[in-house]
Amino acid sequence: MFKELHPNIRIRIYTSFLSRVVGSMIFPFMAIYFTERIHATAAGIMIMVTILVQFIASLYGGYLADIVGRKKMMVLGEVLKSFAFVGVLLSNSPWYESPWITFIMLTIISVAAGLIMPASEAMLIDVSTKETRAFMYSINYWAVNFSMMFGLIIGGWFFTTNFFELLIVLVIMSFLTLWITQRFILETYTPDVSKESTSYGIKPILKSYQTVINDFPFLLFTLGGISILAIEFQRNNYISVRLSEEFTAISFPLLGTIDGVRLISLLTVENTLLIVLLTAVASKWIKGKREEPIMYAGFILFGLGYAYMAFSNNVMGLIVAIFILSIGELLYVPTRQSLLADIVDDSKRGAYMAFNGFVFQIGKLIGAYGIILGESIGGMGMAVFTIGLVLIGIASSSLSLRKRKRVVNIKAVNI
Repeated sequence: MFKELHPNIRIRIYTSFLSRVVGSMIFPFMAIYFTERIHATAAGIMIMVTILVQFIASLYGGYLADIVGRKKMMVLGEVLKSFAFVGVLLSNSPWYESPWITFIMLTIISVAAGLIMPASEAMLIDVSTKETRAFMYSINYWAVNFSMMFGLIIGGWFFTTNFFELLIVLVIMSFLTLWITQRFILETYTPDVSKESTSYGIKPILKSYQTVINDFPFLLFTLGGISILAIEFQRNNYISVRLSEEFTAISFPLLGTIDGVRLISLLTVENTLLIVLLTAVASKWIKGKREEPIMYAGFILFGLGYAYMAFSNNVMGLIVAIFILSIGELLYVPTRQSLLADIVDDSKRGAYMAFNGFVFQIGKLIGAYGIILGESIGGMGMAVFTIGLVLIGIASSSLSLRKRKRVVNIKAVNI
């Protein structure tokens, strides 16, 4: 079935896989890089700035994807990325090193990513159908997880000792991705040149997103996504902190001494491996079935797994919890993405996909707040909080889809 997907989808999965493999060797460790060369506070601020810049750029990139086309924005972003990667390489060579220039280049990379992602997401919707979207998103999710796992393993081994060599590979891969995008990606969207193609200022951007903000069903669906993603981001925040403080180190014959930090790393590897190994099975099972109930079942399993992790220090229990939440993840991710594609306005897909970035950004903020909240309400309180987020996710998504169906039915009657 993979061969039956539109060539753009297959090419995007290939290029995304290659980019993420190499990127995961480097970017997850950049906080360590800046901490060692400047200090921890500056490292935190720098990372936050790059996240904020990427989000702002994605809003503009989503708007531009709707008025100039998908491919142009993707190529422009890849050009900026290649330029910035060369800058990172030159500022971290054996002959010259500058963490400040590196930060400027990373900021440019964030701008590039903000231009690429909304256009790429919109393009995937352009060339897919309702029947193929769940499968497409399942395969894409598998590729993302596998590439990140592979890259993290290599980066963890070579980042401190062979950073310059990793950057050389990154530059080569960026030019390869640029060439593939320019050469093989087909434009999938022809904008209405009579309306918006000459409007690049702030006012038309705000007007474009006004349509999105006034789309109440979409906002409800976004709220549901934020609730579920806020659960996932607890793993790198509250759950990691809790296990590092509360888990008593134990020894295993082959693994040696496992403390809380190593345990959360092993649990993350388990989660990634399960996603990689079971994606094909899950996508085959989902095919042809109603997506909405499958998504809700995924929400519930996902939340139950994380609720248990919020308070338990039992190793076997945590391993089982990861298995349960991984099954939930396999069920809800492709179905939610497919349902999302159905409810967006076809003429504003870039803007909708950019606005959908709120799901990740606000989810990250709530995830970070979990550290503070957990100090006040404890593990059992966080478990209840997690279940509450699941209920919000289900209620918001259900109400959103019902309202969207009602709007569609009204339009059909008026035609």
